This record gives sequence, structure tokens and C-alpha cells, in this order.
Amino acid sequence: MTTTVNHNGVDIATLFATIDAVRDDPELAKFRFRATNRWVSGTHNESTIHDFYGAKQDITHKAAWTYHADHPAVLVGEDNGPTPVEYLLHALAACLASGLANIAAARGVNLTEATATVEGDIDLLGILGLSSEVRNGFEQIKVGFTLRGDDPDKLRAVVEQSRRRSAVYDVLTNGVPVSIEVDAG
Repeated sequence: MTTTVNHNGVDIATLFATIDAVRDDPELAKFRFRATNRWVSGTHNESTIHDFYGAKQDITHKAAWTYHADHPAVLVGEDNGPTPVEYLLHALAACLASGLANIAAARGVNLTEATATVEGDIDLLGILGLSSEVRNGFEQIKVGFTLRGDDPDKLRAVVEQSRRRSAVYDVLTNGVPVSIEVDAG
């Protein structure tokens, strides 16, 4: 009989087996995630996330995940979903939270509560083309965590390690090349 060792909701045996498998075969680490998007109307659009490539194979999620994005009325939308930049804030919070859960479990650090508030400041003068001095994106992003469980120093160390290993944090702070191709047939 196999016993699953679960710490803070993380299956530790599976976590370490995954790390060992990737260490033994680095090609398993190569993933390609994808989303498809379709314009609905105005600023409303819809993205679907269903499949990806990873661990040397094509994989399908257990369900197709659909997300609507729009702008609120004050930004000429109909508020049919969060704005794209709000999804970015969610992605950062979710990536950091997932990482801290795995890292805490791997280190045997107990979590009883973990919440984060992520805020980003944007000046619309850039997006609206009213100033070439103002960037289009966030001027700054702030993340605040509330953690309960183990010793506060251990919890801070877990957050720091999650920051160092976060893919979304890395993309936001180091940038990534983005290419755009257009088929306007």
C-alpha cells in the first residue's frame, strides 16, 4: 500500500519525483503553453486555454478554460470581464502562491493562511497616446502577502524563494522577446 505524504495540500512524493525525473532527463522540462483568443465586440474578447506541450508530449487539460476580458464602462467597455492587465496581476499572484505552497511543503514549513494583494499603477496618458513620456504598461507593481503558520522568518524565506523561482515574476522583471505575426488574408 502506497501512502501519499501531503503537506499543505502538496503531494511531496510527486513533487520530488518530478524534480528527480527532470534532473535525469532535462528534455522533460521543455513546455509550451498556449491560449487562443477571439474578439467578441468592442473591447470584449474571450481566451480559451485547453492544451499545451510538456514532458515530451501534447497534453490536454481536464477541461477547456475560458476567460473573458473587457474594459469597464469608464474605459469604453461593457465590463464583461477583468481587464487584461488585471489578469496579469492575477497571474503574478497565482504564480507566487503556487510556488510558495510547493516550497513550503518541500521545506516542511506549515501554512495555515496565505493571501496576497497585488496592485499595479498605470497612467492612461501612455495607452491613449497623449504622452510619449508615459509608458503604456504598469509603472510599478506591489505585492503584499499575509502569511500564517510557521515561524515568520521561515515564511519570509519561502516567499523569497518563490519570487526567485516564479516564471511570471521573471517575465515581468526581465522581459521576454515577443513576436507578432499577422495573417490579414
